[in-house]
Amino acid sequence: MKTLTITRPDDFHLHVRNGAILKTVLPHTARQFARAMIMPNLKPPVITVTQALVYREEILQAIPDGVNFTPLMALYLTTATTIDDIQQAAQCEHIYAFKLYPAGATTNSDAGVADVTKIYPLFAALEKYDLPLLIHGEVTDENCDIFDREHVFIERHLIDIVKNFPCLRIVFEHVTTKEAVQFVESTSNKIAATITPQHLLFNRNVILAGGIKPHYYCLPILKREIHRKALVKAAISGNSKFFLGTDSAPHYTHLKENSCGCAGCYSAFGALELYIDAFESENALDKLEGFASFYGSDFYGLSRNVETIMLEKIDWQIPASYDDLIPLKAGEVLHWKMI
Repeated sequence: MKTLTITRPDDFHLHVRNGAILKTVLPHTARQFARAMIMPNLKPPVITVTQALVYREEILQAIPDGVNFTPLMALYLTTATTIDDIQQAAQCEHIYAFKLYPAGATTNSDAGVADVTKIYPLFAALEKYDLPLLIHGEVTDENCDIFDREHVFIERHLIDIVKNFPCLRIVFEHVTTKEAVQFVESTSNKIAATITPQHLLFNRNVILAGGIKPHYYCLPILKREIHRKALVKAAISGNSKFFLGTDSAPHYTHLKENSCGCAGCYSAFGALELYIDAFESENALDKLEGFASFYGSDFYGLSRNVETIMLEKIDWQIPASYDDLIPLKAGEVLHWKMI
Protein backbone atom coordinates (compact mmCIF):
# COMPACT_ATOMS: atom_id res chain seq x y z
CA MET A 1 0.00 0.00 0.00
CA LYS A 2 1.47 3.35 -1.08
CA THR A 3 -1.33 5.69 0.05
CA LEU A 4 -4.02 5.60 2.69
CA THR A 5 -7.17 7.73 2.68
CA ILE A 6 -9.23 8.05 5.84
CA THR A 7 -11.95 10.32 7.20
CA ARG A 8 -10.33 13.36 8.80
CA PRO A 9 -9.67 12.38 12.42
CA ASP A 10 -10.12 14.12 15.76
CA ASP A 11 -7.75 14.36 18.72
CA PHE A 12 -9.66 13.84 21.95
CA HIS A 13 -6.82 14.79 24.30
CA LEU A 14 -4.62 17.76 23.46
CA HIS A 15 -2.52 20.40 25.21
CA VAL A 16 -1.84 23.58 23.27
CA ARG A 17 -0.93 25.87 26.20
CA ASN A 18 -1.40 29.60 25.57
CA GLY A 19 0.65 32.59 24.49
CA ALA A 20 3.56 32.20 22.08
CA ILE A 21 3.81 28.42 22.32
CA LEU A 22 0.16 28.09 21.24
CA LYS A 23 0.94 29.85 17.98
CA THR A 24 3.72 27.35 17.27
CA VAL A 25 1.88 24.13 18.05
CA LEU A 26 -1.73 24.70 17.02
CA PRO A 27 -1.08 24.73 13.25
CA HIS A 28 0.43 21.25 13.56
CA THR A 29 -2.79 19.88 15.03
CA ALA A 30 -5.12 21.88 12.79
CA ARG A 31 -3.34 20.53 9.70
CA GLN A 32 -4.34 16.95 10.56
CA PHE A 33 -7.37 17.02 12.85
CA ALA A 34 -10.83 18.50 12.40
CA ARG A 35 -11.43 18.87 16.15
CA ALA A 36 -9.52 18.47 19.39
CA MET A 37 -10.46 18.27 23.07
CA ILE A 38 -8.46 21.05 24.67
CA MET A 39 -7.06 20.35 28.12
CA PRO A 40 -7.69 23.07 30.73
CA ASN A 41 -4.58 22.78 32.93
CA LEU A 42 -3.21 26.24 32.28
CA LYS A 43 -1.94 28.60 34.95
CA PRO A 44 -4.43 29.65 36.22
CA PRO A 45 -6.61 26.64 35.35
CA VAL A 46 -9.65 27.03 33.10
CA ILE A 47 -12.45 26.43 35.61
CA THR A 48 -15.34 28.59 34.41
CA VAL A 49 -17.32 28.94 31.19
CA THR A 50 -16.14 32.52 30.86
CA GLN A 51 -12.48 31.51 31.08
CA ALA A 52 -13.03 28.71 28.57
CA LEU A 53 -14.64 31.06 26.05
CA VAL A 54 -11.74 33.51 26.34
CA TYR A 55 -9.28 30.65 25.86
CA ARG A 56 -11.28 29.35 22.92
CA GLU A 57 -11.05 32.72 21.22
CA GLU A 58 -7.26 32.74 21.67
CA ILE A 59 -7.11 29.32 20.03
CA LEU A 60 -9.31 30.42 17.14
CA GLN A 61 -6.99 33.35 16.48
CA ALA A 62 -4.06 30.93 16.13
CA ILE A 63 -5.66 28.76 13.43
CA PRO A 64 -3.96 29.31 10.06
CA ASP A 65 -6.02 31.01 7.36
CA GLY A 66 -8.03 28.62 5.25
CA VAL A 67 -7.90 25.78 7.78
CA ASN A 68 -11.09 24.41 9.34
CA PHE A 69 -10.50 23.40 12.94
CA THR A 70 -12.80 23.35 15.96
CA PRO A 71 -11.51 23.42 19.56
CA LEU A 72 -13.67 21.43 21.97
CA MET A 73 -13.35 23.01 25.40
CA ALA A 74 -13.14 21.20 28.73
CA LEU A 75 -13.26 22.69 32.22
CA TYR A 76 -10.93 21.84 35.09
CA LEU A 77 -12.86 20.13 37.90
CA THR A 78 -11.82 21.35 41.35
CA THR A 79 -13.22 21.29 44.88
CA ALA A 80 -14.34 24.88 44.21
CA THR A 81 -16.49 23.81 41.25
CA THR A 82 -20.21 24.20 41.98
CA ILE A 83 -23.35 22.55 40.70
CA ASP A 84 -24.21 25.88 39.06
CA ASP A 85 -20.87 25.82 37.23
CA ILE A 86 -21.74 22.41 35.82
CA GLN A 87 -25.23 23.53 34.82
CA GLN A 88 -23.80 26.59 33.03
CA ALA A 89 -21.28 24.38 31.23
CA ALA A 90 -24.03 22.03 30.11
CA GLN A 91 -25.89 24.98 28.61
CA CYS A 92 -22.84 26.25 26.70
CA GLU A 93 -22.45 24.85 23.21
CA HIS A 94 -18.65 25.09 23.36
CA ILE A 95 -18.09 23.07 26.57
CA TYR A 96 -17.89 19.31 26.07
CA ALA A 97 -16.49 17.85 29.30
CA PHE A 98 -14.89 18.33 32.71
CA LYS A 99 -11.37 17.13 33.48
CA LEU A 100 -10.36 15.53 36.78
CA TYR A 101 -6.73 15.77 37.83
CA PRO A 102 -5.68 14.18 41.12
CA ALA A 103 -3.69 16.88 42.92
CA GLY A 104 -0.03 16.65 41.96
CA ALA A 105 -0.51 13.99 39.29
CA THR A 106 1.03 15.87 36.35
CA THR A 107 1.87 19.27 34.86
CA ASN A 108 -0.19 22.12 36.38
CA SER A 109 -2.26 19.73 38.52
CA ASP A 110 -1.73 21.57 41.80
CA ALA A 111 -5.35 22.77 41.59
CA GLY A 112 -6.54 19.18 41.33
CA VAL A 113 -8.54 17.11 43.78
CA ALA A 114 -6.87 15.46 46.77
CA ASP A 115 -9.85 13.35 47.88
CA VAL A 116 -12.06 12.16 45.03
CA THR A 117 -14.89 11.12 47.36
CA LYS A 118 -15.34 14.76 48.42
CA ILE A 119 -16.58 15.68 44.93
CA TYR A 120 -19.11 12.88 44.47
CA PRO A 121 -21.92 15.50 44.36
CA LEU A 122 -20.19 17.00 41.32
CA PHE A 123 -20.06 13.59 39.65
CA ALA A 124 -23.80 13.32 40.27
CA ALA A 125 -24.33 16.67 38.55
CA LEU A 126 -22.19 15.63 35.59
CA GLU A 127 -24.25 12.46 35.34
CA LYS A 128 -27.49 14.46 35.51
CA TYR A 129 -26.44 16.88 32.76
CA ASP A 130 -24.71 14.16 30.71
CA LEU A 131 -21.34 15.91 30.63
CA PRO A 132 -18.42 13.49 30.28
CA LEU A 133 -15.82 13.22 33.01
CA LEU A 134 -12.27 12.96 31.70
CA ILE A 135 -9.99 11.32 34.25
CA HIS A 136 -6.24 11.40 34.66
CA GLY A 137 -6.29 8.07 36.41
CA GLU A 138 -3.35 7.96 38.79
CA VAL A 139 -3.01 8.07 42.55
CA THR A 140 -0.46 10.52 43.93
CA ASP A 141 0.36 8.67 47.13
CA GLU A 142 4.11 9.15 47.61
CA ASN A 143 4.35 5.58 48.88
CA CYS A 144 2.94 4.16 45.65
CA ASP A 145 5.45 3.15 42.99
CA ILE A 146 5.13 5.48 40.00
CA PHE A 147 4.69 2.49 37.68
CA ASP A 148 1.74 1.25 39.76
CA ARG A 149 -0.20 4.49 40.10
CA GLU A 150 -2.68 3.78 37.33
CA HIS A 151 -3.86 0.34 38.37
CA VAL A 152 -3.97 1.45 42.02
CA PHE A 153 -6.24 4.33 40.96
CA ILE A 154 -8.58 1.80 39.39
CA GLU A 155 -8.72 -0.25 42.59
CA ARG A 156 -9.04 2.69 44.99
CA HIS A 157 -11.28 5.04 43.05
CA LEU A 158 -12.45 4.18 39.55
CA ILE A 159 -14.33 0.99 40.41
CA ASP A 160 -16.37 2.90 43.02
CA ILE A 161 -16.97 5.90 40.74
CA VAL A 162 -18.37 3.65 38.02
CA LYS A 163 -20.47 1.72 40.54
CA ASN A 164 -21.94 4.85 42.15
CA PHE A 165 -22.56 6.75 38.90
CA PRO A 166 -23.52 4.11 36.33
CA CYS A 167 -24.85 6.63 33.80
CA LEU A 168 -21.85 8.97 33.98
CA ARG A 169 -19.85 8.99 30.76
CA ILE A 170 -16.17 8.61 31.63
CA VAL A 171 -13.06 8.76 29.48
CA PHE A 172 -10.11 7.06 31.14
CA GLU A 173 -7.46 9.28 29.62
CA HIS A 174 -4.15 8.06 28.17
CA VAL A 175 -4.39 4.51 29.52
CA THR A 176 -1.01 2.84 29.93
CA THR A 177 -1.51 -0.61 31.47
CA LYS A 178 -3.10 -3.95 30.69
CA GLU A 179 -5.17 -3.52 33.87
CA ALA A 180 -6.65 -0.29 32.48
CA VAL A 181 -7.44 -1.97 29.17
CA GLN A 182 -9.12 -4.88 30.95
CA PHE A 183 -11.13 -2.50 33.13
CA VAL A 184 -12.44 -0.51 30.17
CA GLU A 185 -13.27 -3.67 28.24
CA SER A 186 -15.21 -5.10 31.19
CA THR A 187 -17.40 -2.08 31.91
CA SER A 188 -20.46 -0.58 30.23
CA ASN A 189 -20.47 1.49 27.06
CA LYS A 190 -20.42 4.58 29.27
CA ILE A 191 -16.68 4.03 29.81
CA ALA A 192 -14.08 4.69 27.11
CA ALA A 193 -10.36 5.39 26.91
CA THR A 194 -7.86 7.35 24.88
CA ILE A 195 -4.46 5.99 23.88
CA THR A 196 -1.39 8.09 22.99
CA PRO A 197 1.17 7.43 20.26
CA GLN A 198 4.07 7.20 22.71
CA HIS A 199 2.36 4.50 24.75
CA LEU A 200 1.70 2.49 21.60
CA LEU A 201 5.25 2.81 20.29
CA PHE A 202 7.51 2.66 23.35
CA ASN A 203 8.05 0.94 26.65
CA ARG A 204 9.89 2.37 29.64
CA ASN A 205 13.33 1.31 28.38
CA VAL A 206 13.33 4.20 25.92
CA ILE A 207 13.46 6.68 28.81
CA LEU A 208 16.40 5.14 30.66
CA ALA A 209 18.39 2.69 28.53
CA GLY A 210 21.62 4.30 27.34
CA GLY A 211 21.03 7.47 29.34
CA ILE A 212 18.09 9.52 30.52
CA LYS A 213 15.97 10.82 27.63
CA PRO A 214 13.71 13.55 29.01
CA HIS A 215 11.70 14.04 25.82
CA TYR A 216 10.17 10.58 26.30
CA TYR A 217 9.18 11.38 29.88
CA CYS A 218 5.43 11.79 30.26
CA LEU A 219 2.77 11.10 32.87
CA PRO A 220 1.43 8.52 33.16
CA ILE A 221 4.95 7.22 32.61
CA LEU A 222 5.76 4.61 29.97
CA LYS A 223 5.38 1.08 31.29
CA ARG A 224 6.73 -2.43 30.66
CA GLU A 225 6.51 -4.11 27.26
CA ILE A 226 3.61 -6.30 28.40
CA HIS A 227 1.54 -3.15 28.90
CA ARG A 228 2.54 -1.62 25.56
CA LYS A 229 1.43 -4.80 23.82
CA ALA A 230 -1.92 -4.69 25.64
CA LEU A 231 -2.46 -1.11 24.44
CA VAL A 232 -1.62 -2.02 20.86
CA LYS A 233 -4.02 -4.94 20.98
CA ALA A 234 -6.78 -2.63 22.25
CA ALA A 235 -6.10 0.07 19.66
CA ILE A 236 -6.20 -2.31 16.70
CA SER A 237 -9.07 -4.42 18.05
CA GLY A 238 -11.90 -2.44 16.48
CA ASN A 239 -13.38 -2.02 19.96
CA SER A 240 -15.07 1.41 19.88
CA LYS A 241 -14.25 2.02 23.55
CA PHE A 242 -10.68 2.93 22.53
CA PHE A 243 -9.91 6.00 20.45
CA LEU A 244 -7.26 8.55 19.59
CA GLY A 245 -6.02 11.09 22.12
CA THR A 246 -2.44 12.23 21.58
CA ASP A 247 -1.88 13.97 24.91
CA SER A 248 0.60 16.04 22.92
CA ALA A 249 2.13 18.27 25.58
CA PRO A 250 4.65 20.90 24.47
CA HIS A 251 7.33 22.22 26.81
CA TYR A 252 10.27 24.40 25.85
CA THR A 253 13.60 22.59 25.81
CA HIS A 254 14.97 24.19 28.97
CA LEU A 255 11.90 22.99 30.88
CA LYS A 256 12.44 19.40 29.74
CA GLU A 257 16.22 19.25 29.98
CA ASN A 258 16.87 20.21 33.58
CA SER A 259 17.14 18.65 37.03
CA CYS A 260 13.34 18.48 37.37
CA GLY A 261 12.09 18.21 33.80
CA CYS A 262 8.42 18.65 32.93
CA ALA A 263 6.29 15.67 31.93
CA GLY A 264 4.94 15.54 28.39
CA CYS A 265 5.80 14.41 24.87
CA TYR A 266 5.32 16.72 21.90
CA SER A 267 3.71 14.63 19.16
CA ALA A 268 1.30 17.01 17.41
CA PHE A 269 3.80 17.75 14.63
CA GLY A 270 3.19 14.28 13.14
CA ALA A 271 0.63 12.55 15.29
CA LEU A 272 -1.05 10.59 12.52
CA GLU A 273 2.30 9.51 11.09
CA LEU A 274 3.28 8.18 14.52
CA TYR A 275 0.02 6.30 14.97
CA ILE A 276 0.14 4.82 11.48
CA ASP A 277 3.60 3.41 12.22
CA ALA A 278 2.13 1.58 15.21
CA PHE A 279 -0.82 0.22 13.23
CA GLU A 280 1.26 -0.80 10.22
CA SER A 281 3.66 -2.75 12.42
CA GLU A 282 0.68 -4.94 13.37
CA ASN A 283 -0.70 -5.20 9.80
CA ALA A 284 -3.76 -3.32 11.01
CA LEU A 285 -4.02 -0.27 8.76
CA ASP A 286 -7.66 -1.15 8.15
CA LYS A 287 -8.35 -0.48 11.85
CA LEU A 288 -6.84 3.02 11.94
CA GLU A 289 -9.85 4.93 10.61
CA GLY A 290 -12.24 3.67 13.27
CA PHE A 291 -9.76 4.42 16.07
CA ALA A 292 -8.79 7.84 14.74
CA SER A 293 -11.92 9.13 13.02
CA PHE A 294 -15.09 7.42 14.28
CA TYR A 295 -15.09 6.03 17.82
CA GLY A 296 -14.28 9.25 19.68
CA SER A 297 -16.88 11.34 17.90
CA ASP A 298 -19.44 8.59 18.45
CA PHE A 299 -18.73 8.48 22.19
CA TYR A 300 -19.10 12.25 22.52
CA GLY A 301 -22.26 12.28 20.42
CA LEU A 302 -20.67 14.36 17.66
CA SER A 303 -21.32 13.93 13.98
CA ARG A 304 -18.55 12.12 12.14
CA ASN A 305 -16.37 14.27 9.91
CA VAL A 306 -17.01 14.05 6.17
CA GLU A 307 -13.72 15.46 4.86
CA THR A 308 -10.94 12.98 4.11
CA ILE A 309 -7.16 13.14 4.35
CA MET A 310 -4.48 11.15 2.56
CA LEU A 311 -1.21 9.76 3.80
CA GLU A 312 1.60 8.58 1.54
CA LYS A 313 4.13 5.88 2.33
CA ILE A 314 7.34 7.88 2.10
CA ASP A 315 10.25 8.26 4.50
CA TRP A 316 10.89 11.66 6.05
CA GLN A 317 13.10 12.87 8.86
CA ILE A 318 11.60 14.51 11.91
CA PRO A 319 13.20 17.94 12.53
CA ALA A 320 15.50 18.34 15.51
CA SER A 321 13.21 21.03 16.90
CA TYR A 322 10.25 23.29 16.26
CA ASP A 323 10.96 26.75 17.69
CA ASP A 324 12.72 25.37 20.78
CA LEU A 325 10.32 22.43 21.13
CA ILE A 326 11.97 19.03 20.84
CA PRO A 327 9.50 16.65 19.18
CA LEU A 328 8.99 12.99 19.95
CA LYS A 329 11.60 10.91 18.03
CA ALA A 330 13.49 14.07 17.02
CA GLY A 331 15.86 13.43 14.13
CA GLU A 332 14.47 9.96 13.43
CA VAL A 333 12.64 8.73 10.34
CA LEU A 334 8.91 8.18 9.96
CA HIS A 335 7.58 6.10 7.11
CA TRP A 336 4.28 7.80 6.30
CA LYS A 337 3.48 11.44 5.64
CA MET A 338 0.23 13.33 5.34
CA ILE A 339 -0.10 14.97 1.92
